Amino acid sequence: MNLEDKVREAIVAELRRQAEAGGQGLRVDAKEAEMMTIEGRVNLDELAMAVVGSLAGGP
Repeated sequence: MNLEDKVREAIVAELRRQAEAGGQGLRVDAKEAEMMTIEGRVNLDELAMAVVGSLAGGP
């Protein structure tokens, strides 16, 4: 898996996690491989931590 794939996977996973938590009215549609629709508020600090963690080899 290349760097771009890791970052893309981390972004999608974190946005889905935030949407499932439901506290911010976030809705995510990521049916297509390279496109997604995001509606609602995103916690950028948590998103950034997820991306950095994926680059550092974390879960």
